[in-house]
Amino acid sequence: MKPLYFACLICMLVFSTAAAQDYILGEGDVITISVYEHPDLKTTVRISGDGMIAIPLIGQVTAANISVTRLSKKIEKRLSDGYIVKPQVNIFIEEFRSRKATILGEVDSPGLYELKGQTSLLELISQAGGLTENAINRAVIHRKKSPNQKERTITINLQQLMAEGRGGRNINIIDGDNIFIPKKQVIYVTGQVKKPDSYNYEEGLTVIKALTMAGGVNDKAAAGRIKIIRSIRGKEKLLEGVKMDQPIQPNDVIVVPESYF
Repeated sequence: MKPLYFACLICMLVFSTAAAQDYILGEGDVITISVYEHPDLKTTVRISGDGMIAIPLIGQVTAANISVTRLSKKIEKRLSDGYIVKPQVNIFIEEFRSRKATILGEVDSPGLYELKGQTSLLELISQAGGLTENAINRAVIHRKKSPNQKERTITINLQQLMAEGRGGRNINIIDGDNIFIPKKQVIYVTGQVKKPDSYNYEEGLTVIKALTMAGGVNDKAAAGRIKIIRSIRGKEKLLEGVKMDQPIQPNDVIVVPESYF
């Protein structure tokens, strides 16, 4: 089993309980509401098209577009207003509305997935079979515009998510999200270096960093005449006399020539 995929499964289990309470309710969700020591108030309702539910004693309550925790507190506040002293409300989601998200790119089974219940980013990656060997440690989420939110792009560093174990990075996927896992980009280092080969491209990569990845230059290298072969719109361009702090782009070929002496 791939290490990152295994880590996804572990994090998924750690965060699932908290995520259920953070689930944002919406039209079509069916919930059961119970009040501690008041079994007569237990009720199962479906959130209507206008986002409302009917609760004994207090009547209509807005339930859509808020979390399970927030709805519980809202109901407790209404019940404490002349009905019950210090009420304790529990909410269980009986049935989730139909929601879907798309995940594309470097996963084993890209496509459209139904979000059955609260679904985190790691859970969706797991449903899609995990990451391929060519995946980079980054997920890009394109989230559609909603009435209260502008369209936006969310970038998640998967490596940090695994290393730090921070639940805040394992965001919940919502209806209509489009998730893209990019493919690794590479550079090439050739010529008079100790380990000429292709290497994974990283943001902020420079000539000196690329040479370090290749084990450094050898005794025959002309370090002052390093060249870069760069493809621009399908045409190759030769950059000569590049400096060590020259930024590198994906697919660049760094050429270290042999010294004349």
